[in-house]
Amino acid sequence: MQSFAYDYPVRNYFGEGAVDWALDVELDVMGKTVLLAYGGGSVKRTGVYDHVVEKLRAAGKRIVDFGGIMSNPTYEKCQEGAALARAEQVDFILAVGGGSVFDCCKVVSAQALLPVDIDDFEHAQGKMPTEFIPMACIVTLSGTGAEQNDGAVITNEETHVKGPFAGALPRWAALDPALTLTVPHMQFMSGAYDTLSHCMESYFGTPREANVTDDINLAIQRNVIRNMRAVAEDDQDLAARSELVYDSAMAENGVLKVGKVTDFQAHMIQHQYGAYTHTNHGMGLAVIHPALYRHLAPEAPAQFARWAREVWNVAEKDDLAAAMAGIDALAAFTAEMGLPTTLAELDGDVSDETLRAVADTCLLMPGCAKQLSRDEIFQILTVCR
Repeated sequence: MQSFAYDYPVRNYFGEGAVDWALDVELDVMGKTVLLAYGGGSVKRTGVYDHVVEKLRAAGKRIVDFGGIMSNPTYEKCQEGAALARAEQVDFILAVGGGSVFDCCKVVSAQALLPVDIDDFEHAQGKMPTEFIPMACIVTLSGTGAEQNDGAVITNEETHVKGPFAGALPRWAALDPALTLTVPHMQFMSGAYDTLSHCMESYFGTPREANVTDDINLAIQRNVIRNMRAVAEDDQDLAARSELVYDSAMAENGVLKVGKVTDFQAHMIQHQYGAYTHTNHGMGLAVIHPALYRHLAPEAPAQFARWAREVWNVAEKDDLAAAMAGIDALAAFTAEMGLPTTLAELDGDVSDETLRAVADTCLLMPGCAKQLSRDEIFQILTVCR
């Protein structure tokens, strides 16, 4: 394993009633003015919004509403939130929803206290923000694990770049699995696949020999697969949903990355495809992973074979044959869960022009079994369409 320093400062409140539990503990230190951030109308239709507002008002908080955060949050929306937070002198940001809301708020938290444009600050000057409006997350859609870290993925619609930002690390997160029942079934399953993707992308990095971090990772992958199947069988299975909510947190709280240089090439490809097409993130990953892994497996057959045997129970003795059988099992599982297997099923543009643009602009990751060229990325994308 690589050398590492690790700490985990996000306080997690997990289980039934987690929102009330968290707020009862944390309200006194949240300041007077709270920016309440959320996405579309689901948090209002399901009563989550009203419940949170009631708790905040009972504690004497002044609420500043910041709604309409879209999937694949835009840089423009982040700037809107930062301007609002500055104008209203916000003391705390409470983000309610899933990864899109959390990512947007992480950037809002930093930009509101930064006197310069955060995109230029981070990506041109190579600097990282050090001051933030404190924030916390109430999870209604799991999968991204965004409530567990300070990373954000934001789409700049002017430049067609969907890329990473460093923002605030949430002070705490409330994870009540029952809240995931408020989102559509396929949205939840897409998020669960994102969790599986995070696990795979951490596992397939370096080092490639067996290590304790990967041992934990493979166990979580098995758990994700078992519980996705349980939710596919019974959408109301709260025990299975509970497992998946915690799997999501484990996949992105840093534990699976300790001592690793991760892969995350599928994520980089999907980010850029999403920047051009605004298609669903988890569903895009479901399409990309098998094609990408068929391309990479010959470069690291032993690592792929271990995954195939321990996660998918394949029996082939030859490592490359086992690896390919494992990838076939992954593709079959994708279809079994009702997730798309081609980009065309996402209703996104699959023209050569768009796929070429995606290949030419996505980040190339050093942790891959093979350092891919842009032509190879394009070839993989054409297989996906």
